[in-house]
Amino acid sequence: MWKIFDTNIPFIYTDDMDTAYISDALKSVGLSDREVGVYVALLALGKGTVTQITRKAGINRTTGYDILDSLLSKGIISISGKEPKQEYVAETPGKIVAYLKAEIEKDKERLSRAEKLIPELETLHNVEGRPSVRFYEGAEGLKQVYEDTLTSHESIRAYASVDDMHAGLPNYFPAYYKRRAGKGIAVRAIVPATDIGSERASQNKEELRETALVPKETYYFHPEINIYDNKVMIASWREQLGIIIESAEIADAMKKIYELAWAEAKRLEGEVLSSQR
Repeated sequence: MWKIFDTNIPFIYTDDMDTAYISDALKSVGLSDREVGVYVALLALGKGTVTQITRKAGINRTTGYDILDSLLSKGIISISGKEPKQEYVAETPGKIVAYLKAEIEKDKERLSRAEKLIPELETLHNVEGRPSVRFYEGAEGLKQVYEDTLTSHESIRAYASVDDMHAGLPNYFPAYYKRRAGKGIAVRAIVPATDIGSERASQNKEELRETALVPKETYYFHPEINIYDNKVMIASWREQLGIIIESAEIADAMKKIYELAWAEAKRLEGEVLSSQR
């Protein structure tokens, strides 16, 4: 039986071959119907101009050029000469194997890339009622998590170390505070009573914020946590990592815990302010 892929010698097409079998075999390795028609026509001719090939294949010249270019890109035909004497030649059938091997390598690379993307794609997969966790790295990632808080439909509950915030993203927060206030998004913040934290609290009215200053010696914390809508945002300054957890159940629990913390923070603030007098 004639074999199409196991030879590197020039292929000579004869009319007594089973063209239906050849066509099906070529389609099975990924050639389109038109590519098969043009390739088989070129095999029958041995070599030929665009006019000769398209006449043999029963297609127009414009379509023929496109298909020949496609076969050229696959490396299974070649071209010699220049117009008007330019001719196309079918390469040895072994070139089809080389083309398939190259495609397999491309598929392997695409598969590897897809596998690496799965964790990130999973975080974007919006399944109703299913919690999601998104991670953002570096300074730009931290900015992104703060930009998300500007979508809040309610007052933000926050644990915030202003010193770390301003050191982590220099020059970002003054404009952020104005934009948040401009959107009418208020915030309640539990803040360690550092000099910078106290100075920020002095801007509460303008920046639509209520603070509870807590003793820095006991309650200084580094990450900021914002709770709003059905989300919990965490900005880790030491790890340069932003996280947004989207879960109605988790956000509700965190809001209730925050209210307990807020009540105690306001009590502690009284002690802080007394010590400063």
